[in-house]
Amino acid sequence: MCIRDSVKHDVIVSAVPATARGEVGAVTSAGRLLRLNVIDLPQLPESMSTPNLAGGAPLAEFVSLEDDETLVCLTTLDESSPGLAIGTAQGVVKRVVPDYPSHKEELEVITLKEGDRIVGAVELRTGDEDLIFISDDAQLLRYPAAQVRAQGRAAGGMAGIKLTEGAKVISFTAVDPAADAVVFTVAGSRGTLDDSVQTTAKLTPFDQYPRKGRATGGVRCQRFLKGEDCLSLAWAGPTPALAAQKNGTPVDLPEIDPRRDGSGVSLAKTVWVVAGPV
Repeated sequence: MCIRDSVKHDVIVSAVPATARGEVGAVTSAGRLLRLNVIDLPQLPESMSTPNLAGGAPLAEFVSLEDDETLVCLTTLDESSPGLAIGTAQGVVKRVVPDYPSHKEELEVITLKEGDRIVGAVELRTGDEDLIFISDDAQLLRYPAAQVRAQGRAAGGMAGIKLTEGAKVISFTAVDPAADAVVFTVAGSRGTLDDSVQTTAKLTPFDQYPRKGRATGGVRCQRFLKGEDCLSLAWAGPTPALAAQKNGTPVDLPEIDPRRDGSGVSLAKTVWVVAGPV
């Protein structure tokens, strides 16, 4: 089972194994986990290549979200898994003990502070993954998931990254340190009225970024050029990375730049979403 961003291009942003009569969980930016019955969801025909998601259905047919709430990821409800890893805009990290009572259709997976929201979540596969925070002031922090102790669903998590004043987290992912992975960033301007306007983008090998300790500051992942003062989009994950515009048109990403803190290059199209194999 998979979900994609709200675009027509088949950029799959989350996927989990499931059985026809099983259940999966949908985690939202508000910290809710909603149960979904797989049998109620549309089934796509088998394909020798990447599935075409045109046969899918709008998410609103299966879950009810608030106006400012988004679906962040899917998760199995397997209580033997290493659990969910969660990162928030205010820099909080949490590993959730996989305890999902079957009689509850909606569960809280983190107690969020006022004004905070989940920006990324992923079900860990081994527990040996690296967790990656990227903030809008172009700081990237990477450390092993083992540095985060598992907590119950009601807990509020712990300090994940040390943010500078005024900065916020815009991306949180988990990456197998042995995988071929990349970091993609797009620089923009806080003073731009249209948030779809972008300036430069950069694709960098993940192994250029050193591991540091939890709750520390990151390392710079893109140098700002004139007119740039923030990252408008960021993502770290396995290759190959796929990107699309808001209307679903595919976007070709730039050539890989080996410089960890180099500046970006101009893109012909505006990137709205980027993801890799799931």
